[in-house]
Amino acid sequence: MSTLRFFKHYIRVPLVVLGALEVLFSFAAVYFATYIRFGFQQGPVDNVAGMEVRAGVFALVILLCMIAMGLYQTTMREGIFGVLLRLVASYFFGVIILAFIFYSYPHLFLGRGILIISVILSFTAIILLREIYFKLDPSFFKRRVLVLGTGKSAATIAELRRKTDQFGFFIQGYVHLRGTTDLINPSQIIKLKMPLKSYCLAHEVDEIVLAIDDRRKGFPVKDLLDCKMSGIEILDLANFFERETGKIRLDLIHPSWFMLSDGFNRSSFLALIKRAFDLVSGMILLAVAWPFMLLTILAIKFEEGMKAPVVFRQIRIGEDGVPYTIFKFRSMRVDAEKDGKAKWAVKGDSRITRVGNFIRKTRLDELPQIFNVIRGNMSFVGPRPERPEFVVTLSEKIAYYGERHRVKPGITGWAQIRYPYGASDKDALEKLQYDLYYVKNQSLFLDFLILLQTVEVILFGKGSR
Repeated sequence: MSTLRFFKHYIRVPLVVLGALEVLFSFAAVYFATYIRFGFQQGPVDNVAGMEVRAGVFALVILLCMIAMGLYQTTMREGIFGVLLRLVASYFFGVIILAFIFYSYPHLFLGRGILIISVILSFTAIILLREIYFKLDPSFFKRRVLVLGTGKSAATIAELRRKTDQFGFFIQGYVHLRGTTDLINPSQIIKLKMPLKSYCLAHEVDEIVLAIDDRRKGFPVKDLLDCKMSGIEILDLANFFERETGKIRLDLIHPSWFMLSDGFNRSSFLALIKRAFDLVSGMILLAVAWPFMLLTILAIKFEEGMKAPVVFRQIRIGEDGVPYTIFKFRSMRVDAEKDGKAKWAVKGDSRITRVGNFIRKTRLDELPQIFNVIRGNMSFVGPRPERPEFVVTLSEKIAYYGERHRVKPGITGWAQIRYPYGASDKDALEKLQYDLYYVKNQSLFLDFLILLQTVEVILFGKGSR
């Protein structure tokens, strides 16, 4: 089983194993550093006392920083150099956070010598582990998947050709059904000469994915029932893609899917906890961010004059389709839409000022939205709020577009970290599929993951225009 479902969000077992090993290495690095610092012969009993708590804090901080740098994302396609760069950034911020913790809680202080040696040992061990991990084929952790069908629906799975797209599963083959047209590579097509259950047991198949174009023609009900009762999981195509890609494929679902699928729960308790988190975090972030907000205001004034407006107000669509006014630092010229028509921001947009270009890439333009969060118009995590003009147009072109407004919009969100900035109807469709995944599987755990991974988006400038 290579996927765990934790608070309704899918987590890859290979990444869980990798994370556990790296936490263990970081934990052990603190003990080794202590012995190296004080000598192996004497046995630093006094220094080791209570070390398990300090080692745990060190390992946890490094782990969270690595998550924030995107080092546990299946969508990360850089090689070992990209991993090295992100790892350096993780330890840089990790040391800063640890310094703050040591200042606030002196009894957790490791000592400069031990901290430096711990960082070197932990960093080296993780680099070696990652190198081994990249070279080994983690097929042991992958689910063996048998696809039932060889037509158009099955071809959508065959389109997942990249190694990272098939991170959690291995395709055993595509089973040909009588009367269907094959659109799969012949080398991958299986023409069964034994019962489906016997084949699955002989080849240790973990699950069967139903990719049948027309279920009225030769749907093997009895064979599938035998497989299900023998412990083999049966999965439809929409749920398979939801798990593997983190989005809901709109071309694979019908209205009944929304009604019959798990998820889309609107818990009053979850809403209350999330609102409390937004309020407390909003006040803390405002206290921390006000110097950056002040510098942004001064930069805008310096570039465009003292009379230039700083805060940009615009109507957006919020929860349940209710419009509200959003606050952002102005990043475009005052006459950006002098003709009165709403326009997408595009790459290299001439309407963006020099200061605006910088604050967009660093996300400083989003800071005034903290006031929207405190007022309750927005949350920290949720779908990106859109303008009414775009919502009307997109709702007419894209099915289920209005369903993304079932929750509060957010400053950051699942679609924002998984897909670059959208500037077309096609991009809006792609982002909607990620938004619906979030609406379906919303939880505090998923919010926490999104907030951590947003750090990577900010630092590496992903999706900004």
